[in-house]
Amino acid sequence: MPIQNHNVLAREGSARATEFTVPLDPWSSERLAKNDVMIQTPTFMPVGTQGTVKAVMTRDLKTMEAQIILGNTYHLYLRPGHERVERLGGLHRFMNWAGPILTDSGGFQVFSLADLNKVTDDGVWFQSHHDGSKHYLTPELSMQIQRALGSNFVMAFDECPPYPVEPQKLEQAMRRTVEWAKRGLAVELKPHQNRFGIIQGGLSVEHRLQSMADLTALPFDAFALGGFAIGEPMPLMHELLETVAPKMPENKPRYLMGVGRPEDLISAVSSGVDLFDCVLPTRNARNGQLFTSLGKVNIKNAVYAEDSGPLDPDCDCMACTQYSRAYLRHLFIAGEHLSAQLNSIHNLSFYLSLMRNMREAILENRFDEWKKNFYKKFKGK
Repeated sequence: MPIQNHNVLAREGSARATEFTVPLDPWSSERLAKNDVMIQTPTFMPVGTQGTVKAVMTRDLKTMEAQIILGNTYHLYLRPGHERVERLGGLHRFMNWAGPILTDSGGFQVFSLADLNKVTDDGVWFQSHHDGSKHYLTPELSMQIQRALGSNFVMAFDECPPYPVEPQKLEQAMRRTVEWAKRGLAVELKPHQNRFGIIQGGLSVEHRLQSMADLTALPFDAFALGGFAIGEPMPLMHELLETVAPKMPENKPRYLMGVGRPEDLISAVSSGVDLFDCVLPTRNARNGQLFTSLGKVNIKNAVYAEDSGPLDPDCDCMACTQYSRAYLRHLFIAGEHLSAQLNSIHNLSFYLSLMRNMREAILENRFDEWKKNFYKKFKGK
């Protein structure tokens, strides 16, 4: 069943505030006592690689008003196995999350994590990064895995070229991505599932637009921009997004995969992107880097040892309202598990609040003003 009732509610320049509804799976529908849920964008999707957002309970994700979370096809295929997850009622039930889930195709991990891989037009041979066992992932198998997991948003299997990349290899990856997309579309999914096509093309506007033309001719429910934040200079990504993102289909959600820093999200929203995901807020949280309205805080620094103030006075998350900077530093220095939990709750709360604030500013036609005020505080300018 395709994404329903997609509406662009407001614009400021290329930035847009949208909403759409998606059907949930039967278990989620029972839990919510309704058949679909509305997604409001721009929004950030916390990454739950192995069926969990690291160090964060689903209860806390609901409290911070996360709308969609991610699961990872590659990791869940290797363990505990997609067929086991399906036997246990699907990924929603397995991880106790009654909201929408997006699963990636597994392609990026096959190319980046596998110890060895061999790419052919038919699929990819790779060795597990866990035990070295050999596996063969095809566009069809990627769809079958995601069908078994029962996610609401299913990503097409694509080839993500590295940066930098030779023109010939970029062309080859684009061709394979389109052919693999067609093969994936032939695999029937469950009634509640929606498909994302993934636009590739590196840092070439010409290649991105060609990839977009090829993929938007196919019956996908939404489209994503893949292959960014893999080592390229970020100003070049921002420049390309300004040209490419506004040309994506107007009546379907737009997703920028794997990006990124707060300033990257703001730039991409300015270019018309709706959906984002990245491991950065939770990964940095576990390493003691926290994002606040006043800028980045490295909580391990000695300057916070006797700081009794809140981490971020503008944040209403558990870490900021119930604990001091001194305590958060103590937890990190002591290696306590609670450090990762509180830091992750804060960073995700910051990201989700950032997106809600952008949405509100677009709806009220003051997005440019909001950006200036945000950077004035965040960067001290």
